[in-house]
Amino acid sequence: MTGDHKTEKVQLHSPDLDELRGVLQAGLKNNFAEVQVSVVDCPDLTQEPFQFPARGLCGSPRITDIGSVQNLVSMADRDKEYDMNVISKQLDLPGAFILGATRGPSKILGFNAEVITLILTELEGRPAVNSSYYTCISPANGNEKGKCFQGKYSEITSDNKIGPLGNLYACEGKPGKVIEVRANKRTGNYSIVTALRRILREHYPDKSMALGGTFLLQKGKARVHLMPREITDCPIQTPDKAGDFLRIFEINAPVICPTVLVSKDPDMDLRIEHTHCFSHHGEGGHYHIDTTPDTVEYLGYFMPAEFVYRIDKPTEYHAINNKSIIKD
Repeated sequence: MTGDHKTEKVQLHSPDLDELRGVLQAGLKNNFAEVQVSVVDCPDLTQEPFQFPARGLCGSPRITDIGSVQNLVSMADRDKEYDMNVISKQLDLPGAFILGATRGPSKILGFNAEVITLILTELEGRPAVNSSYYTCISPANGNEKGKCFQGKYSEITSDNKIGPLGNLYACEGKPGKVIEVRANKRTGNYSIVTALRRILREHYPDKSMALGGTFLLQKGKARVHLMPREITDCPIQTPDKAGDFLRIFEINAPVICPTVLVSKDPDMDLRIEHTHCFSHHGEGGHYHIDTTPDTVEYLGYFMPAEFVYRIDKPTEYHAINNKSIIKD
């Protein structure tokens, strides 16, 4: 049961939003031709195009890193699950709105899937609202290779569980002031997520910070990956094998991308960035970067987290970690 897993909590540096606005405005100019960072009222996220189960990103903001990629690539723990209603209590925030990138639970789905977690957890008799999506490779027809497929999590199960790993932002889901980022025409080599993370790391080199929230790829295309549909019994022990294991797709805007990023790991074995995306035209996956830098347009809403909670951290190091997934 999830509640039996060890939880570590560390306070993060959470600067004033006006200070953060200035830092991001200056830094993003090195990666995008057009940049406008503002402090604004969070839009109503229950409305289109988001259609999230909570209105905002405010109220006791925090992030959590649950499980590990080791659970995914090692045979012993691939069926591990975590209940989001339990997780919200471990985050000291019962009833939290939780969003981010997770892996689907094998025993429930029956196939490999990237999950875009969007859950308003239960609170004092109020049932949970699960607006999550999953993306996977569709079953192949004859000799035709499987294509990118997206579905609603609630159409498969009423459970509110994730699989063996997750990187999530949690809050009370309230309206309030947030950081708005508009960035167009990518001139640098970094995705918008990596650019934000590097800016924070370089400006606050001695502090650990995290941002959570969501962004829209409004125009352009993006590269994503999906895992093979079949659940394999073969463990993946090296980064090269992980690369061979994944299927790469190019998807079209508009795309909605919940994300979590960490500037500096406070010795908690954190995944420093993780983004999954979905759309209302049936495409999604694990977001890597846009593939149309000359025309891409982003609009994002973010909050700095006050705490990070590390839940069920593995006891052993695995070769497939941040250094092999994210290139600096």
